[in-house]
Amino acid sequence: MRVQVLVRSGGGRSYTILWPDGSVDGEADSYLRPFDGSGSQKTYAYSLVDHLRWRVREGLTTETVTMLDLHRYMGAVGAQVPMPYGQPWRMPPKKPYGASALQVAAACLKGFYLHNCAGNGVNDELRAALSVGRLPTKADRRRSFLGHLKTSMPANPLAPSGPPRRRHPKMLPDGAKPELLEAVDTARDKMVVRWLSDTSLRIGGLTGLHLVDLHLRENADCGECKSPHLHVCHRWGNPNGAAAKIKPAWKPVDGVITGGEIYRVSPAMISSYFTYMTTEYAQYAAGHGMLLIQLAGPNRGEPWSADAARGMLRRAGRRAELPGRIKPQAFRHQITNDILDVSNDPMVAKVAGNWASAQMVDEVYGHPDLHSPQFTAALQAIWGEKE
Repeated sequence: MRVQVLVRSGGGRSYTILWPDGSVDGEADSYLRPFDGSGSQKTYAYSLVDHLRWRVREGLTTETVTMLDLHRYMGAVGAQVPMPYGQPWRMPPKKPYGASALQVAAACLKGFYLHNCAGNGVNDELRAALSVGRLPTKADRRRSFLGHLKTSMPANPLAPSGPPRRRHPKMLPDGAKPELLEAVDTARDKMVVRWLSDTSLRIGGLTGLHLVDLHLRENADCGECKSPHLHVCHRWGNPNGAAAKIKPAWKPVDGVITGGEIYRVSPAMISSYFTYMTTEYAQYAAGHGMLLIQLAGPNRGEPWSADAARGMLRRAGRRAELPGRIKPQAFRHQITNDILDVSNDPMVAKVAGNWASAQMVDEVYGHPDLHSPQFTAALQAIWGEKE
């Protein structure tokens, strides 16, 4: 069984699951179809195909699978379950699922079996076992309209206990920014490093930028930000497959992009943009209107993909002899941490980084540096030591 990518006429991509003979798995396709046009469809497709392969090995179907079987599967892919689950499913070089992947797998399995058990009128016992609830928390009540009237919230019995905690996100190595700028040798790559360093852009949003999204001057016509800025707009049909993770509404008004995620840009970003546009972009651009293009190979001038940008950063980190693997999200973590250190205000870091909530920023990035002077002084005072 495999995931099949379907390229739509408008340039978007859909995902379904095929059997070895090329036939579509009806249950999987029925579950995935409502997610068409969203990034969740791809995530759920690859999570679901892994479970369906395991289910074939175990000789199970939607009609015969039980709650015990689903717990066995979660244990086989990495969850801690108080029961024997048989042979591990993800064998080397594959690694067991981490906390976030287990949360995704649990949500996917619950949705898949509830959808198909109800739609086909089978396995009422499993459907009842998955349709459990829990008492609402204070956070649930705050998020809900008339939350004080809430008496129950849906729960997932397959999910690992407790949400994944990211108390120490991976930052960039010390001195990574100047070292990476020295290690790259094209204006495009220097611009990518600069833009990731000076904003909290995600790599999908950066590689999905169009030239019309850039308002790199004061008092742009969109009227949404007085300073130079850019708009990250979710477009389903980008030819390089890049898509923004967050999808606020956007639209062109009299030829000017409005809405989307707004990021302020630095003078150094604008300088690197004009260097790139007047040299490499002017030489190779193919008229598709996207910002980042390929500079070599048979597809020179075509849009540059997010995977290619990740590969560039990984190779640049090796050339600069930086420890670990340089990933785009490390830039986002780093600038959020730096802004919080300077402002000491989670709301400022939340707005600057386009994060979902100030509470999340405070929980993840608000812990003190273990080597800061304040932390060291506090410990020395408790220990009774003098500097």
